[in-house]
Amino acid sequence: MSTEKYTPRLADKYKNEVVPALMKKFAYKSVMQAPKLTKVCINRGVNGAVADKKLVDVAIEELTTITGQKAVATMSKKDISNFKLRKNMPIGARVTLRGGTMYEFLDRLVSVSLPRVRDFKGISDKSFDGRGNYTLGVTEQIIFPEIDIDKVNKITGFDITFVTTANTNEEAFELLKELGMPFKNVKK
Repeated sequence: MSTEKYTPRLADKYKNEVVPALMKKFAYKSVMQAPKLTKVCINRGVNGAVADKKLVDVAIEELTTITGQKAVATMSKKDISNFKLRKNMPIGARVTLRGGTMYEFLDRLVSVSLPRVRDFKGISDKSFDGRGNYTLGVTEQIIFPEIDIDKVNKITGFDITFVTTANTNEEAFELLKELGMPFKNVKK
């Protein structure tokens, strides 16, 4: 029996390939200056959650199945009478991935799920926030192989936010591109 600790494939790739490539491109003086992926936040608003509480439970179950980590319900922050919404009502689901689970999720997203999107030509490079974070919107949860398409009663999407330590959009773009994110070929 081996005593080696398991490290995700993308974690090894980051250390052995991505950091040297970023060091070369941006001329960092130290390995610690190279930006890294700190967390992946997945957020899903549930349409009709006010009328049917079970929809939130389904969303939590699906996010837990996709990520391999327990999702939690998001609560409304204030009362909105037009939507029949009260404060602290469940209106969505979210999960935050760090460490090994984050790299495993990113690996599955890039190598399995995104290629399953119909007419996929790459993801947009316009969704950076100026502080080195990137948000990707997924329109259907059925692109993930963990979801059984026969048990899905409503096709919904969610947002995936990649939080990095990069200071600029350019650094974050290079980091995610090196990690294998399939950006559209944009001529700049």
